[in-house]
Amino acid sequence: MKRSAADIVREHGPFPGVDSVGGVTYDGRQVWMATGDRLRAIDPASGEALGSIDLPAHAGTAFDGEHLFQIAEDRIHRIDPQTGRVLATIPAPGGGGDSGLAWAEGTLWVGHYRERRIYQVDPQTGAVLRTIESNRFVTGVTWVDGELWHGTWEGEQSELRHIDADSGEVLESVEMPPGIVVSGLDSDGAGTFFCGGGSSGKLRTVRRPGQAAAGKR
Repeated sequence: MKRSAADIVREHGPFPGVDSVGGVTYDGRQVWMATGDRLRAIDPASGEALGSIDLPAHAGTAFDGEHLFQIAEDRIHRIDPQTGRVLATIPAPGGGGDSGLAWAEGTLWVGHYRERRIYQVDPQTGAVLRTIESNRFVTGVTWVDGELWHGTWEGEQSELRHIDADSGEVLESVEMPPGIVVSGLDSDGAGTFFCGGGSSGKLRTVRRPGQAAAGKR
């Protein structure tokens, strides 16, 4: 397994009125953050607020190219980002305690924190298609270039892990500095990860290993 230290490219927040950042997702222009009572959108470069949607948003968030998905306790809502309207709802596979959320291969990938699992889920029915076991508490989940990554959070230590989507074997680990945790996780599809910072109320951008260095801000 390859190990490296996280290269934190930039950090935004804490944001006004935000006590905690849970799930995060990138829609190609802005980063959406689950902040408890609403989804908030920011510019990933400047941190400028771009909009918000009022709905329960404590855990994982995802974007399928058209709709947002948001874990709300034991349910997952599909949301129109233009209107904020909930279009459909499916059961969350863990029945509560679900953390991360990602969209890939036409399905949802759901992290379950304390069960240390990642579920692949049918977005229409909520049926579990695959279960991947982990040996760490699972937070955010994302896919990039055919690679499955997830965040971990044990005490005050977090990692970003690249795992085999079939076996769950850890292929690569990116260790965050002590005291900096990862709640939500998404990628820009290229060189960086967006990491929710839990109760710090911050969003951090971390360089993906093997990618060209980006200028720090």
